[in-house]
Amino acid sequence: MTATATLRKPEPAHAAAPGAAEIAIDHASKVFGTGEGAVVALEDVTVTIPSGQFVCLLGPSGCGKSTLLNAIAGFSPLTSGTIRMAGRPVVDPGPDRGMVFQEYALFPWMTVEQNIRFGLDIKGVGRGEADAIVARIAGTLGLSDFLGRFPKDLSGGMRQRVAIARILALDPPVMLMDEPFGALDALTRRTLQDELLRIWAEYRKTIVFVTHSIEEAIYLADRIVVLTYRPGRMKRDLTVPLARPRDTASAEFNALKRELAGLVMEEQQRFTQAELTGSAVD
Repeated sequence: MTATATLRKPEPAHAAAPGAAEIAIDHASKVFGTGEGAVVALEDVTVTIPSGQFVCLLGPSGCGKSTLLNAIAGFSPLTSGTIRMAGRPVVDPGPDRGMVFQEYALFPWMTVEQNIRFGLDIKGVGRGEADAIVARIAGTLGLSDFLGRFPKDLSGGMRQRVAIARILALDPPVMLMDEPFGALDALTRRTLQDELLRIWAEYRKTIVFVTHSIEEAIYLADRIVVLTYRPGRMKRDLTVPLARPRDTASAEFNALKRELAGLVMEEQQRFTQAELTGSAVD
C-alpha cells in the first residue's frame, strides 16, 4: 500500500523570528561515571539546526540519541562542549523547549482539558485566554470531544495527542520528541506522523525527533543525523532530498532507505557484538 502525508500549507500561526529557535551544538561530549566504569555516551558532536527545521536523530540503541536530546532539553548537562539556543547557552530546562516522551507523561487524575492547560496555569495565563488556547489546540489535534475524559479512557494514540497538545499550548519554538510513536501500532503511528507533519507545517516549530525507525526518519525529516554506536559520534548528516508528501513505495524513498539501512546496520552489528561480550549500555 502506498502511504503519503497530505499537508495543507497555511501561513504559520506562530512563526518564530529568524534564529529564535536555532540550536547550535558544538563539540558535545557526555561521559557517565568515572574511572574504569566510565561510559562515553557522546563524543565531539557538532551540528547546527536552523529555526523551523525538522531533524531526526537516527541510530541503534546505545548511540546517544536520547542523551543528546536530554542535553538539548537541559535535563542532563554535557561533560564538555556547548549547546546554545538562539545564541544563549543551555544550562537547564526552559520554556523555549517542549519535550514529548514515548510514555505520554500525562497526569492520570486530570482530564484531557486539565492536562492541556496545566502549563498555562503554572505560567499564570488568565482563564479566558487559557480557555481559548485549549479550545484551539484541542481542535487542531481532534481532541475537542474528549476534553472531559481521563487518560485511562483514551487509546495510546489519543494519549500521545494530548501530550503533544500540552506542549503546543505553551507555544515553545522548539519541540523535542523522544520516540513519541514507538509504542504505537503501525496504523496509529502513521496517522500521528501525518498529524505531526501537519502541525509542523502550520506552526513551523524546530523539531528534534529521536527514532530507531529508518522509514519514520525519511518520512518525517528535512534532515537525518545518523549517530554511531557508543561512543555516539556523527556518522552522517544527510538532507532528505524528497518533496512532501512522501511516497513510502517510491523508488527514491526506498533507495534512501537502503542507504541509511547500510549505515545503521553497521552500528547495530557493533551493538550486538557489545551485547554478546556483556559491554552494551542502552
